[in-house]
Amino acid sequence: MQYLKDHEKKMKLAFKSLDKNNDGVIEASEIVQSLQTLGLTISEQQAELILQSIDTDGTMTIDWNEWRDYFLFNPVTDIEEIIRFWKHSTGIDIGDSLTIPDEFTEEEKKSGQWWRQLLAGGIAGAVSRTSTAPLDRLKVMMQVHGSKSGKMNIYGGFRQMVKEGGIRSLWRGNGTNVLKIAPETAVKFWSYEQYKKLLTVEGQKIGIFDRFISGSLAGATAQTIIYPMEVIKTRLAVGKTGQYYGIFDCAKKILKHEGVGAFYKGYIPNLLGIVPYAGIDLAVYEVSLQPCFKSENVVNIVPIVRI
Repeated sequence: MQYLKDHEKKMKLAFKSLDKNNDGVIEASEIVQSLQTLGLTISEQQAELILQSIDTDGTMTIDWNEWRDYFLFNPVTDIEEIIRFWKHSTGIDIGDSLTIPDEFTEEEKKSGQWWRQLLAGGIAGAVSRTSTAPLDRLKVMMQVHGSKSGKMNIYGGFRQMVKEGGIRSLWRGNGTNVLKIAPETAVKFWSYEQYKKLLTVEGQKIGIFDRFISGSLAGATAQTIIYPMEVIKTRLAVGKTGQYYGIFDCAKKILKHEGVGAFYKGYIPNLLGIVPYAGIDLAVYEVSLQPCFKSENVVNIVPIVRI
């Protein structure tokens, strides 16, 4: 309760700093004026898009109640943190590999914001993957074994998995799926930064094509490194109870009976899929950036949805 009271006080100060004419509401023009003091230049229309994301009663203004309700459970305390929240709020892992990694300003890299954001995304990814692991395993089981009976459905699939290995079997392979979040994210972020440096001249902004290539190469690099874990995850998911006694036992048996090459079975089709995936991801990303902020210090600040 004390945290909420203290946080509400800070939100009140942030609200007042935006309410330039002290009329109790924030207008689009006041958002433009306030952000200009932070070195951010946006149009009235762009400010209205931000305003609409908070305005709940359709008045095209933000009153204190709307402001408080929107930010009450978000750990932001000032305007700069609010901008950062809008920029990174959707960078949460949902199980699939996003080809275009999140971008951070030099200031955010120096302050440590980048690793905190990646850590938070990793934790969120672990929770989300664990929550959906039974459905993920069911999907794999239906892909592999669905043709045997021709009658496997969602209910029948779950029933078969529980009957064969108990409730715990629903999460078989999830450990590997969670463990690969950290190396995959780290490699993708690092390699994306390196490819951008190689493809762009220092001081110039990265173009659409360069972003496409950098994202594709970063995705390919990350997939190349963590792909053996993907194979292990799938083998565990389709394996029978007692066939493997964990991640290392599965890896050991694959190596012993099939050799190193088995860890990269299906790698080429997976790699070929990265380029069109990157194209779709980038297209959505770039379209979402049309109404976003543009400045020398803060870029791509908008609540976007990446699929």
